[in-house]
Amino acid sequence: MLINFTVGNYCSFKEKKTLSMEATAIKELKESIIVKGDHRLLPSAVIYGANSSGKSNLLKAIDKFTTLVSSSSRSISTDKLNLVPFLLNTETEKEPSFFEVELLINNTVYRYGFMADNERIHEEWLYKTKKKKEICLFIRTIEGIGVTEDFPKGKGVEEKTRDNALFLSMVNSLNGGIAKKIVQQISSLWVISGINRSLWSNVTNIACNADKLFLKAAKTFFRTMNMGFDDFEISEDPDIMKVVKAYTLHHQYDNEGRITGEKRFTMQECESSGTNKLFELAALLIMSLKQGSILVIDELDSQLHPILTQHIIDMFNDPEQNQNGAQLIFATHNTNLLNIKAFRRDQIWFTEKDETEATDLYSLVELKEPDGTKIRNDRSFEKDYINGRYGAIPYIKNKSWDNSEV
Repeated sequence: MLINFTVGNYCSFKEKKTLSMEATAIKELKESIIVKGDHRLLPSAVIYGANSSGKSNLLKAIDKFTTLVSSSSRSISTDKLNLVPFLLNTETEKEPSFFEVELLINNTVYRYGFMADNERIHEEWLYKTKKKKEICLFIRTIEGIGVTEDFPKGKGVEEKTRDNALFLSMVNSLNGGIAKKIVQQISSLWVISGINRSLWSNVTNIACNADKLFLKAAKTFFRTMNMGFDDFEISEDPDIMKVVKAYTLHHQYDNEGRITGEKRFTMQECESSGTNKLFELAALLIMSLKQGSILVIDELDSQLHPILTQHIIDMFNDPEQNQNGAQLIFATHNTNLLNIKAFRRDQIWFTEKDETEATDLYSLVELKEPDGTKIRNDRSFEKDYINGRYGAIPYIKNKSWDNSEV
């Protein structure tokens, strides 16, 4: 499970900023908190902010981190890391980017991170915390890699690690036990776009076609959504080299309203864009809840009715439906979700750029009233946000537009 993710000097993030999934001591929605030993973690987090405020860059940073960890051992010495620092400062544009994650795996906390630029890894570190004591497993600098006795599988891998490869990934590729657990957890952190879903468009089709139990789970999922069709089926299209396609089934009626038969429609061609999006996300949502993995979605609510978006959030926030500790992190502009019934104050996050165009990241629970007290949970979060009380909204300099020169 994710405890914290920190990014610094990457895209619009100049200073280090942390997205925390640790539950604070506030009282609301206590039943949604995931308790693992001494840890109290949040099942979901929502991120608000104006366009170009850095919401997508935060999720992009998570994606870049997971991609580098997952693929680093397969790179070659000439591969670039494709990291973009904060370019609007003369100092940071020359410095490496910073990434760090804290994960809870089998009641042990692992803190892993690295600093890198486009050419090489500058620093890398791994610590574990058990019984409130943090133990170093390895530290890497430009000068070399130091491995402790608590990370025995790392011994002998130091000299085999390329400048542009992550040491953790190299140890994992050699079946190092601790490294394998951490890389598996990071690799199961899925980051997707709620708008550009082309990479995920066939996941549900393939999963339903390959696994009858998954097909049953998907049918149950769609029945709860009441999407307007009675059933769906998956079949291979013989005319297109056996491409797996989804079809929806609709009742056909006579003039008296009696069911007379059934019609089959192609999901992609005949159903709405919202229905197609939900179908494409279905496999990821179901697998995330089943496996207890972390799902990150940019623009989750795009093309979805607010009630459907709320239902997806409820699936993660409900301990009965989310029994394996899955976590959902998403960015949205849908202010209907800004209420105490949907989220705790520590689940609501904002991004806003300062006067140097650097992104700030903060949660609602951190904000204060004019008298210095915390934002109360009986306030109208949506109204306050729209009125600019929490920042992170577009600022229109001039509401009138002169089109005389057009």
